[in-house]
Amino acid sequence: MPVIYRLLLVISALFINVHTTMAQTSKRPREYGIRFGVLPTGPLNAITDVPGVRVGQVTINEGKSIRTGVTAIIAHDGNQFQQKSPAAIYIGNGFGKLMGYSQVEELGTLETPIILTNTLSVPTAADALIDYTLAQKGNEQVRSVNSIVGETNDGFLNDIRGRHVTKQHVLDAIRQAKTGAVEEGNVGAGTGTVCFGFKGGIGSSSRKLPASLGGYTVGVLVQTNFGGVLQIAGVPIGVELGRYDFKKNLDGSCMMVVLTDAPLDARNLKRLAKRAFMGLAQTGGIASNGSGDYVIAVSTAYHIPHETTSSFDELKLVRNDNVSPLFLAAIEATEEAIINSLFAAQTLSGDQGHQIDKLPIEKVVELLKKAGQAR
Repeated sequence: MPVIYRLLLVISALFINVHTTMAQTSKRPREYGIRFGVLPTGPLNAITDVPGVRVGQVTINEGKSIRTGVTAIIAHDGNQFQQKSPAAIYIGNGFGKLMGYSQVEELGTLETPIILTNTLSVPTAADALIDYTLAQKGNEQVRSVNSIVGETNDGFLNDIRGRHVTKQHVLDAIRQAKTGAVEEGNVGAGTGTVCFGFKGGIGSSSRKLPASLGGYTVGVLVQTNFGGVLQIAGVPIGVELGRYDFKKNLDGSCMMVVLTDAPLDARNLKRLAKRAFMGLAQTGGIASNGSGDYVIAVSTAYHIPHETTSSFDELKLVRNDNVSPLFLAAIEATEEAIINSLFAAQTLSGDQGHQIDKLPIEKVVELLKKAGQAR
């Protein structure tokens, strides 16, 4: 074996080891003894704790200016168009480019995977979802597709005008979607985002209700790119750090995706989505004028067939009187998912030499300990 080839193998091995070590030492807030709310999490504390839910991510981190990506959330393993999922969308603040809202609002169903990306890549992602849907077996006669694509603007760190996300990136994110742990921080659609003046990103969390309350799971995934005055577990971290600015660091956006195995119809999914927005508020987000803040809520408990010979839907749904625990679960999981995104994100430089520092975790944990909110 040539010497240079052996040297390259050694360097590659060292890089892999360093990457693995970094991944193993990355700690989520709960590992610091920080707690959010009162309900227990699922085993992974992620949206994928909801059975059948998969997440795929493609990170585009190239040269000095490309810092963007794609995150795909898939509700079930079947043909999403032929077996639609009940769904609802809540608009907290509508300064955004969410694709596909009106049909979900009108019909209460989801018929494609959910894609998150950057603002100027929404049309590309929607086109990719059309390609994906038309190519699926059983969809040979489909002539209308309602693509669901959410976004935040990563233009501070990313050369957003270059529109570097391609249809293949979106299709790869769908193809790579899997169950299990969800990677957080500077990945996928969160690669170039900024949150509370610190590096934002992808975050996820879940809650598992006790059997006496139905035993349902609520999972949340967020793409954080917004401002306000950061709070963690009720502690005014932004104030303590002196890191808030009412002119510069308020605008942005946050996409929140809520999945549950509770049998809810679109009406109660809309109510669930509204409570997720309360989780954002608990972190100090204010839904500023320039912020596009949306919640997409989906139930995996049953499917709505695209075609059927029946004139009626026969559904067994959770009653209004029994949805309050789900509301609390959505609030807690959304709050924790946002903070998880901040803890996982790393300092990043990007377009035009801009740099955003990561959350100073040691200082934050010190403040939380002082307030009695961390071990």
